[in-house]
Amino acid sequence: MALFHKQPQVSDPVNYFSLGLNKMLLIVGLGNIGKEYDGTRHNVGFAAVEEFVRRSDLGSWTDKKDLKCQLASGQLGDTRVHVIKPTTFMNLSGEAVQAVAQFYKIPTQHILVVHDELDIDFGQIRTRVGGSSAGHNGIKSVSKLLGDDNYGRVRIGIGPKTPPQIDSADFVLQKFSKDEQANMPALLKEASAIISEFAYGSPLQAETRSFLF
Repeated sequence: MALFHKQPQVSDPVNYFSLGLNKMLLIVGLGNIGKEYDGTRHNVGFAAVEEFVRRSDLGSWTDKKDLKCQLASGQLGDTRVHVIKPTTFMNLSGEAVQAVAQFYKIPTQHILVVHDELDIDFGQIRTRVGGSSAGHNGIKSVSKLLGDDNYGRVRIGIGPKTPPQIDSADFVLQKFSKDEQANMPALLKEASAIISEFAYGSPLQAETRSFLF
């Protein structure tokens, strides 16, 4: 059976995939486990997949210690969807992704990772397939453990750093500003919509979406 159906009219097929019928999809939200990290910029991947699970009525989260994650699963159309939040902390996120992908026999091309992106301004969400980690330690770990970077990305902008001289590690572990928090419902709605579209078979393209108007 075919995995992804490449669209023949697209000049860059690496960045354009769509799910076939009766497939299994792994959606990964990146973040750090623990209440002290709730609401921080680095945990927006967690927040996005939590919103997707809630809106899609995929049920409750279950701790899977053997798979190093919290897991929610359900059926969306013809696709069986597994959503995870790694419990390994950000730098070791790939351990959970690798474990779940191997357990359910999910190929790299059926994996979608949702994460924060410092090089993208708050208010924008960019999608693509493959590419570098751009210094993101969670993405570095996922690519290393999978042995492949050809998986989907939903990159949620958290930049720019304010003030500019602040250390990047300190900035991403801060809570969102009050103005940003006020726009979180719009951010999570848009991110959830992107994930849902992909789960239902819409192709993932290299594009930028804005949720601030």
